[in-house]
Amino acid sequence: MSKSQKKQRRNKQGRSKEEKMYPVPNRNYKSSIFTMLFSDKKELLGLYNAVSGKDYKDPGLLEVNTLENAIYMAIKNDLSFVIDSQLSLYEHQSTYSPNLPLRMLLYLADLYADMTKNENLYGKKKVKIPPPQFIIFYNGVERQPDRRILRLSDLYEVEEEEHKLELEAVMLNVNAGHNRELLQSCKTLAGYAEYTACIRKYAEEMDTEDAVECAIAECIQEGVLEEFLRKNRAEAKRMSIYEYDQARHIRQEREDAWEEGWSEGRDEGRQEEKRSVAARLAEMGMAAEQIAQAVGETAAVVEGWLAEAGASQEK
Repeated sequence: MSKSQKKQRRNKQGRSKEEKMYPVPNRNYKSSIFTMLFSDKKELLGLYNAVSGKDYKDPGLLEVNTLENAIYMAIKNDLSFVIDSQLSLYEHQSTYSPNLPLRMLLYLADLYADMTKNENLYGKKKVKIPPPQFIIFYNGVERQPDRRILRLSDLYEVEEEEHKLELEAVMLNVNAGHNRELLQSCKTLAGYAEYTACIRKYAEEMDTEDAVECAIAECIQEGVLEEFLRKNRAEAKRMSIYEYDQARHIRQEREDAWEEGWSEGRDEGRQEEKRSVAARLAEMGMAAEQIAQAVGETAAVVEGWLAEAGASQEK
């Protein structure tokens, strides 16, 4: 089946139903099953040990400093913490974006600003800061390698012999069947991968709400994230429906925008289609950052489009 046929099938059979059941997100919403699982210090330490190869035992060694409200453009991060004088920033993604290094840089700036707010940055004494590392846990449906390095320099408009500012983020594919050693080292991460795969399996046969309910029941029965799902069943269900439908909707809108834009054969046509997609997603309550991922633009550009649309409506 071609992309055009898939699109027509969605429009005729599933689009209206899908949009009807798609939960309107809170613009400040950033939590996820991933953050719920690893907000527990014991689980977070286990994840850190699996990623770093360390063997820390005391969760009290972790100093969690995830910002509740980032300053610039509402850029947020899933988890950030300091251990052994090193700053780790963990991000979970179900959709791939080449702009992740830039988003992490903006978040890091906010984080360092918060860490040093009581320091004299104009003084002669050095203000010490923990060196950062950036890890992205990817579990989207787009094919990605087990490990991929995303660099800030890949976004620079011109080539440089030597980059004055570089940021490298390691993206780890945590879908079932990938990074087996990592998943074996962290039972909770492996359970998360199995739970996600289970939702996708059922979603091929039924609507999202039923698929999530079946996945939760099966995972509890099989002992996958059993304690977490029993304790947080209602919240996990609500969050999983939101996450799954959001990721699917972004993929479909991105595919439609690319198809319709390329059919125009002109940059202007593609930009207008992106604007149209952005407007539809904004009406559903998506934040500018999420819309930017869907249409392949920066959040600043999307915010400009939405501001222009708002001004036109007022007239």
